[in-house]
Amino acid sequence: MKHCGTRQLETGRLILRPLDPDDCEMMFGNWAGDPEVTEYLRWNAHKDWTVTMEYLNEIAKQYSRPDFYDWGICDKVTGVLMGSISIAPAEQAQRSSPCDWKNVKTELLGEMWEIGYALGKKWWNRGYMTEAAVAVRDEWFGTVGAPWLAGFHAAHNVASSRVLAKAGFRYDHDTVLHRFDGTEVPGLAWYQLNPGSHA
Repeated sequence: MKHCGTRQLETGRLILRPLDPDDCEMMFGNWAGDPEVTEYLRWNAHKDWTVTMEYLNEIAKQYSRPDFYDWGICDKVTGVLMGSISIAPAEQAQRSSPCDWKNVKTELLGEMWEIGYALGKKWWNRGYMTEAAVAVRDEWFGTVGAPWLAGFHAAHNVASSRVLAKAGFRYDHDTVLHRFDGTEVPGLAWYQLNPGSHA
């Protein structure tokens, strides 16, 4: 793989760009502080804007790494920040159980990376997240040249299933996910292979 870090990406309606501490107000107000948005995510809604600022300050330090991928999702016309999307090494529990994969030869494809995302509910059901996921997927396969990409979500998160399916991912198996506080959550595992991969 040829890691290139978080480069700005553009779609028909969106700009995907690195997040910045100046994004704190929009990030907290538009999605990070909303329990309805974070219901199925691994992290809880931020209690106040200081938690969001701490997060943004931390990831700002990571953007110099060529293997760090975390984008803010912005409306191309208004510049409003509506959500975020990332690609990161899969959580330890998923990496340690490669035998669970039914249709992916992990021993040939190598390290498991997963896509993750969150979108403010004001923008739900309008195709924005699928549009962002396709852009990030294309960057991952076309520019980075990665052999595959995984996707995981809570079993009850039907909207996330739709996003992954529309972005070309295929359901592979049921699994158990872990929230950052250690809570186990029934989940689904999806995958997509690089079109040039023969594994």
